Amino acid sequence: MLKPTGRVVGIIKRNWRPYCGMLSKSDIKESRRHLFTPADRRIPRIRIETRQASALEGRRIIVAIDGWPRNSRYPNGHFVKNLGDVGDKETETEVLLLEHDVPHQPFSQAVLSFLPKMPWSITEKDMKNREDLRHLCVCSVDPPGCTDIDDALHCRELENGNLEVGVHIADVSHFIRPGNALDQESARRGTTVYLCEKRIDMVPELLSSNLCSLRCNVDRLAFSCIWEMNHNAEILKVRFTKSAINSKASLTYAEAQMRIDSAAMNDEITTSLRGLNKLAKILKKRRIEKGALTLSSPEVRFHMDSETHDPIDLQTKELRETNSMVEEFMLLANISVAKKIHEEFSEHALLRKHPAPPPSNYEILVKAAKSKNLEIKTDTAKSLADSLDQADSPTFPYLNTLLRILATRCMMQAVYFCSGMDNDFHHYGLASPIYTHFTSPIRRYADIIVHRLLAVAIGADCTYPELTDKHKLADLCKNLNFRHKMAQYAQRASVAFHTQLFFKSKGIVSEEAYILFVRKNAIVVLIPKYGLEGTVFFEEKDKPKPRLIYDDEIPSLKIEDTVFHIFDKVKVKIMLDSSNLQHQKIRMSLVEPQIPGISISADTPNMDIDEPERKKKKREK
Repeated sequence: MLKPTGRVVGIIKRNWRPYCGMLSKSDIKESRRHLFTPADRRIPRIRIETRQASALEGRRIIVAIDGWPRNSRYPNGHFVKNLGDVGDKETETEVLLLEHDVPHQPFSQAVLSFLPKMPWSITEKDMKNREDLRHLCVCSVDPPGCTDIDDALHCRELENGNLEVGVHIADVSHFIRPGNALDQESARRGTTVYLCEKRIDMVPELLSSNLCSLRCNVDRLAFSCIWEMNHNAEILKVRFTKSAINSKASLTYAEAQMRIDSAAMNDEITTSLRGLNKLAKILKKRRIEKGALTLSSPEVRFHMDSETHDPIDLQTKELRETNSMVEEFMLLANISVAKKIHEEFSEHALLRKHPAPPPSNYEILVKAAKSKNLEIKTDTAKSLADSLDQADSPTFPYLNTLLRILATRCMMQAVYFCSGMDNDFHHYGLASPIYTHFTSPIRRYADIIVHRLLAVAIGADCTYPELTDKHKLADLCKNLNFRHKMAQYAQRASVAFHTQLFFKSKGIVSEEAYILFVRKNAIVVLIPKYGLEGTVFFEEKDKPKPRLIYDDEIPSLKIEDTVFHIFDKVKVKIMLDSSNLQHQKIRMSLVEPQIPGISISADTPNMDIDEPERKKKKREK
């Protein structure tokens, strides 16, 4: 059968950027020509000329491409910058920010010139078109150490017996005016990026950690979404207003939980929290009945050494009832605001949708459940949610979590879009016909645009041409989706690097794991203790190949006489493989079940760890 073929006849636009990586020094003495190996494996090696080769060996450097001669295997480039020693924490953080295109330079003077002058306080002019809600018992609930507090809540009983619930969000759009340098820089960054031990802010620190942060006992400007509800959490009225608030407490999730559970505490803040918690449980139950998904991903938290800032402990995050309480009201505010801005701006609302996955995405989940005699229905979000709720095993309590983790992998990415450029608004994961982002304007630029749309809709601010230009909004959404995706990848890379540091100091460990996927020559496992995922390969170079039989239908992998199924429990050895300095990685080997010639004992040292040293000695000889 003839295959259509073609060849490249011209390149219209090059997508070159400066690349991070390491120098592969030439073996020829005194040579000035060397090869550079980029950190991104998709990029070819680059030929550069430098007299500093000896000084640059073992360092992370940046190289730019100048051209690619037609007859050359490698492009030509030049040395740009020395970032520092490979493996150094500062250097590796810089590399991952550059490789994921995260804007992280200090804010320019032009940007900073648009910040308010200190000391700052609320003026009469600021109170125009704004309600004074400083008398309300508002409080915030966040993770420990949080300085960029976007949201605060209140709940109180009204004279008619109903409840008034308010979500108060930092009014960032008051400080960031359309089109100025501060606005343009925030739009370019798109999102705050949270790495393991640092935060790359979307807006300057004066706003993110001070003037826009809803800290307790200070007056702050907010945008409030206030509902009147009955005791069954049914919304009777909703209104939106710009406001001034004074938070009465900045609590952590644990502190809020302690207040709710304490019989001795009955002050106004605690009563407010109990009211919120009660309503949140009803809202969550209702949302789940409609088909909203509760999915699981093993999020990792590092405990850092206070002196060296190295990770000394690694554990999965613990979620409390209060996490869920805050989340319910943030979701409700986002849905209420989405409806309002779409009513006012049917063509120009910035919304967020989550497409339903194609049925083929679910194959692995359905097969995995079937192998444990469970049925997962995937025709609607509701049937998926219900069957996940029912899929449990008394003898294997962790099975349900594993199924939910697998279900997460089947999902599509949620994206921002302009309502006038799309007709499918549905958010599959939340089972909501319409959704947007309103509740985190300190750390997401999308929320700032939504605030501006809402302010125009309620007559609290004036509009401007770009706000109602759907093509400009669509371009903005494209950048926001890209920045959001890159932030996620950078966060994952940061977790991976800190995990490597952790295991470097810990040495070799053996842990229990569960199989998430079976491949043709490997198993992918999850270690619950660390929320860590890794691959155990069964075919290695220079070793006799075992007998492998892969069955895609069940799915299973038979190695010699042992069969592995998804969700089987195994024991693996974890170690850091430093054989490639540029791509150090966590390696996993099978300890149990014992398969002769495949499994290793838990205390077997890893032979490849000192590979670079052996290669170096070989070269020197």
